Amino acid sequence: MEQVLEQMKIWLSLYGLRVFGAILTLIIGRWVAGLLRRVVRGVMEKRKVDPTVAGFVTNITFTLVMSFVVIAAIQNLGVATTSFVALIGAAGLAIGLAFQNSLSNFAAGFLLILFRPFKAGDYIEAAGTSGIVEKIEVFTTTFKTLDNRTIIVPNSSISAGNIVNYSARSTRRIEIVVGIGYDDDLRKAKKVLLDTIRTDERVLEDPAPAVYVIELGDSSVNLSGYGWVASGDHWTTKCDLTERIKLTFDEQGLSFPFPQREVHLHTLPEAA
Repeated sequence: MEQVLEQMKIWLSLYGLRVFGAILTLIIGRWVAGLLRRVVRGVMEKRKVDPTVAGFVTNITFTLVMSFVVIAAIQNLGVATTSFVALIGAAGLAIGLAFQNSLSNFAAGFLLILFRPFKAGDYIEAAGTSGIVEKIEVFTTTFKTLDNRTIIVPNSSISAGNIVNYSARSTRRIEIVVGIGYDDDLRKAKKVLLDTIRTDERVLEDPAPAVYVIELGDSSVNLSGYGWVASGDHWTTKCDLTERIKLTFDEQGLSFPFPQREVHLHTLPEAA
């Protein structure tokens, strides 16, 4: 018994401080990791980051900090951690290569949610797809097209190209191009086109609608009519105005010329 107690005294004298230092490192490291996790979560909540991404990032932060804490604690015990760190690095590299596409989609999704170039309900054009954004998730974004199809696009494809957000502004400009004949009354056509645009209640007074001559084409004089509307009324207003302009021009005797080709046939006398 005395021999066992003697061995314990020797062990405590050699490793007691190391064990105490390792335990203290674990306690302080865990407190620091928890504090950092709460700070990261608070920043993301202020920025209104998606809860799924916020939870994932805070957990990753806590895990990474605790990994360094555990390695430091093991090193305090006198255990060589060089091979251990190399093993973790090799495993991380293998996992990163295996999930390269998924990680790029996650990083892109995190940036999309963080910087918010668009939000759910916006009508956007990105990655060769256009539609209303239904969901922005960690790895993918879900679109609903105008003909009620669901399209799921990887986030990396969206962030790698241009994003056109048609809902970002409260108003949008409508442009309607109309061609009239060279024999038609140009001043009358401009007045009829401008009055037709102004009479639509959805067209805003400021900025005021306007009509310009934009081109003297091969078979027509082309006019361009402009008007500003609320972004949500853009498509329906443009379609309604296009129909109304056609009917009004017909009533006012203004023509819509179209390209024509004249073919002349020449009959050659038969050879003797």
